[in-house]
Amino acid sequence: MTTNSSPQLWLYDTTLRDGTQREGLSVSIEDKLRIARRLDQLGIPFIEGGWPGANPKDVQFFWQLQEDPLKLSEIVAFCSTRRPNSTAATEPMLQDILAAGTRWVTIFGKSWDLHVTTSLKTTLEENLAMIRDTIEYLRSQGRRIIYDAEHWFDGYKHNPDYALQTLEAAIASGAEWLVLCDTNGGTLPHEIGQIVQDVNGHLSFVISQEPMTKDKGQRTMPQIGIHTHNDSEMAVANAIAAVMAGAKMVQGTINGYGERCGNANLCSLIPNLQLKLGYSCITEDQLTQLTEASRFVSEVVNLAPDEHAPFVGLSAFAHKGGIHVSAVERNPLTYEHIQPEQVGNNRRIVISEQSGLSNVLAKAHSFGIELDQQKAEARQILQRLKDLESEGFQFEAAEASFVLLMHEALGGRQKFFEVKGFQVHCDLIEGKETSNALATVKIAVDGKNILEAAEGNGPVAALDAALRKALMNFYPQIATFDLTDYKVRILNGHTGTAAKTRVLVESGNGRQRWTTVGVSTNILEASYQAVVEGLEYGLLLHSQSEAAVKVSS
Repeated sequence: MTTNSSPQLWLYDTTLRDGTQREGLSVSIEDKLRIARRLDQLGIPFIEGGWPGANPKDVQFFWQLQEDPLKLSEIVAFCSTRRPNSTAATEPMLQDILAAGTRWVTIFGKSWDLHVTTSLKTTLEENLAMIRDTIEYLRSQGRRIIYDAEHWFDGYKHNPDYALQTLEAAIASGAEWLVLCDTNGGTLPHEIGQIVQDVNGHLSFVISQEPMTKDKGQRTMPQIGIHTHNDSEMAVANAIAAVMAGAKMVQGTINGYGERCGNANLCSLIPNLQLKLGYSCITEDQLTQLTEASRFVSEVVNLAPDEHAPFVGLSAFAHKGGIHVSAVERNPLTYEHIQPEQVGNNRRIVISEQSGLSNVLAKAHSFGIELDQQKAEARQILQRLKDLESEGFQFEAAEASFVLLMHEALGGRQKFFEVKGFQVHCDLIEGKETSNALATVKIAVDGKNILEAAEGNGPVAALDAALRKALMNFYPQIATFDLTDYKVRILNGHTGTAAKTRVLVESGNGRQRWTTVGVSTNILEASYQAVVEGLEYGLLLHSQSEAAVKVSS
């Protein structure tokens, strides 16, 4: 928990620039604007929006934010130093930076002499002139400067004297932040901490040796920031090491998105820095939005969220082993290092063959089923669970099927309909990319038999369509149900075509999602089990919702 006396850290998000360099990640202007506004709500002080002029998308992004600015965050434009043997005032890309209209600009420059001579193909002195000229020009145009020292740690280890000269050039030109970048992601935490200490000590000495002037007095030392990449799986640890050594700004991305192996993950850094080390990053209320923000960004960039991510992952506070669940039920501190609610996450009790009675009781309670006084029934449910999982069922990923199992064990499973039988016929035409399927189902509702048929672009789609068609007149709410995901896994592949198949079907109604499971040596029968239970659980949710409305009225 932070207090008013907690040391302040400045967060700098580069999801919209460095994060979008991740392979397979692409965003539209609308996507970038949605993410920027979500980060603004999260209270991130600096949001790097991109490189104006590098592409039309970034130009339009900055223009739109001029029309409708963010409320809390500073949007930052990003650019390199001017090109060799030119002048900043005549550099076209710097005119695009000025046109972006941001108060803050991040300029990156070369710290490693290898890059100066090999990548830029210029002299070490010209590189220093490029840093000075670029920053001085942007300062003369009223911009405030964050200087990203690219390849800083590699450059410092190979030629520390020259690397320090690049920082001195940035200081002399008016940079307010010096951000040390582990661009290749190969530095380890003990090196990061020591080098940040060395830099702080050197710059403090340089500043102290400068003569005071009558109008400005002693020059103020710029603050140090850190920018780490994850190529050695050390980005978060390296950023924390830098902070412990005196860095005051931390750059990173939501969910650790970035080129190659990614950047420092702000979703891990923020709670570690704030909850574990006592730094003030964002408000406590904003911190409770972290999990939602993580999932929002993953949804916008169309990447599946990492369910096992620390702090914000679906499984971050999931408990599966029976002994663990029993202990957590008594005192969450036994197996949780923080309260999940602090980062907007939730505790989850997972049901599986490794479960104990505590898992069943806790999971039942989470679905409004109280079994504390029905221990015999709870043990029956547990045994049934273990028997089914030994056959290949998996209930930790199909909680809706487990709820139906509990209702059945307690004698309260509502029979919305009964499937009397089904047939599926497929037409496979050589040369066609898709096959047509026809499904016929026979069901009974309230003693009345209904026979229906429907087509689909595959057997499961046809079966789902036929079931819906047969049930729609009795349960019109089925029109709001969608089959959102379908997964198949072969459980014992060594048996060839006789292998047992597990099917997971995810369904939704626009407000909730639920998953059901089916297992059989026949993939269509397994699919039928999962699809039918998906419809049944959706109808159960609807009936419970209607009952709740009647009680409240």
